[in-house]
Amino acid sequence: MYKSNLPYPDIKVEKENIEYAKLLMYPYASMISEDTATHLYMYQSFILDNNIGRILENIAIVEMHHLEMLAKTINLLGLKPEYKSNDIPWTSNYVNYNTNLKDILKINIEAETLAIKNYQNLIKVINDKYIKKMLERIIVDEEIHLKIFNDLYKENR
Repeated sequence: MYKSNLPYPDIKVEKENIEYAKLLMYPYASMISEDTATHLYMYQSFILDNNIGRILENIAIVEMHHLEMLAKTINLLGLKPEYKSNDIPWTSNYVNYNTNLKDILKINIEAETLAIKNYQNLIKVINDKYIKKMLERIIVDEEIHLKIFNDLYKENR
C-alpha cells in the first residue's frame, strides 16, 4: 500500500564513478532528499496521532529504504554516504514543522513532486544501467506516495 509490490533491483554499479556519487548525494541528504523526507514524515506522524499519522510513519519507512539504497550505491561509486550534499551538511532546518493538516499535505505533495522530477533528471544524466533501474524503482514508490497525499488532501479539504 505504501510501496509498489515490484521487487527492488540489486544494488550494483557498472564501475566506480565519483561524479555519479556526488549527484546521488542530492537525493540522499539535501533539502529535497530521502533523509529529509524520512525526518519530515516521522515528525508529522508524531504530531498527527491518528490514521494519517500511521500512514506517514509507513511512508517514512519506505523513504528509509530509499535512503539505504542510495547510501549503498554512493559507497559502491567510491564516496562515503555522509549526510551532506555539495559539502553542505544535512540540517533539521530542512524539515518543515508546520502542524496544519492541509498545509502538511500540500508540503508533502510538493516534496514528492519535486523528488520525482529530480530522479527523472538524474536518470537522464547518469549513464549506468544499474543506477537507472534503482532510480526508476524509487520513482514508482514516490508516485504512490504522491497519490496517497493527493487523495488525503482531497478527503480533508
